[in-house]
Amino acid sequence: MNYTLHQLQVFLKVAQTGSITKAAEELFLTQPAVSIQIKNFQQQFDIPLTETIGRKLHITEFGWEIAHAAEKILNEVYAINYKSISYKGLLSGRLKVATVSTGKYVMPYFLSGFIKKHNNIELLLDVTNKQQVLQSLLNNEVDMALVTILPEKPAVDSMPIMTNYFHLFGPVEEQKTIKLSDLSTLPFLNRERGSGTRITMENYLSKHGISPKNTIEFTSNEAIKQAVLAGLGYSIMSVFGWKNEFLAHRIRAFKPPGMPLKNTWHLVWNKGKAHSPVAAAFLDYIQKEKDNIIKAEFSWIEQAGFTT
Repeated sequence: MNYTLHQLQVFLKVAQTGSITKAAEELFLTQPAVSIQIKNFQQQFDIPLTETIGRKLHITEFGWEIAHAAEKILNEVYAINYKSISYKGLLSGRLKVATVSTGKYVMPYFLSGFIKKHNNIELLLDVTNKQQVLQSLLNNEVDMALVTILPEKPAVDSMPIMTNYFHLFGPVEEQKTIKLSDLSTLPFLNRERGSGTRITMENYLSKHGISPKNTIEFTSNEAIKQAVLAGLGYSIMSVFGWKNEFLAHRIRAFKPPGMPLKNTWHLVWNKGKAHSPVAAAFLDYIQKEKDNIIKAEFSWIEQAGFTT
C-alpha cells in the first residue's frame, strides 16, 4: 500500500463530516481536490470505503475501521511533532474546545492571549449547537466546552467565566417601552428546541404566564439577528452578539419586568478528566486572566446599560 498522510487526513475528515463538500470547507481545499484524494485512497483497498445512497455519501463498515485507524495514526504523527517542540522547552500540543453558538462572541477573546503566548499550540474550536456540544463531551472528543446551562449528562467539572445577560431585542423604530401585557401579541423569533437561548426565553415567558401567538423558528442566532434587523419580530437573546448593531443604533433593547435575564458562562469538561499539559495550562491562564479579559473586552456591556 502506498497511501499518504494527506490522504488519511482527507478521508478521516470526510468520514467525520459525512460530506465531500463539508470536508473540503474544513480542510480549505476544493471539492475536486478532496474527491481525487478519496479516489486515490480507495484504490489502495479492494473493499469499498464509501457508498452513495440517494445522492448521500455513506461510510461503509470497513470504511469506519479505516477512519478509526487513520485517526490513531494522525494522532501519533501530531504527538511526534509536539514532542520535538516540547524538547525545546516550549508548550505544544492540541487544544480542542467546543462552544454553543452564542459562545463564538465570547470564547475567542479568552483564547487569543493564550494562543499568542504559546504559538506552537494547535487550536481546534468547534462552534455548534448545544446538543452537538454535549455529544462531543460525551464522546470525550474535546478538552472542554463553553456552555451556559450545566448538563446533567455527562457529569462535568466546571469553571465559571462570566455573567451572561439576556434582553428583549426588537426593531429600532418600534415603541420606547414594552409592558408584560404586550409580549403575548408580539411576533417572537425562536431558536430550535433544546437550544439554551430558547430554554432561557421559554422559562421567562412561562414564569410570567405569556403564550406568544405568533412564533417563527430559526436554527441560528445570526439568522434571528438578521430577522430582527429586518423588522420581522422580537427575540430574547444574549447581549453578546449585539454589540455592533446596538452601538450603531440599528437595534433596540427593551426592558419589560424581569429583564435582564442572567446566567453564567462556564467552561466544562468531563468529571475527573486528566487534562493534557496544554489544557491544564489554558485553564490556569483563564483562572488568572479572566477578570482582565472581561474588563478589556466586555466593558461595553455595562456601559450600554445591559447589566441592570
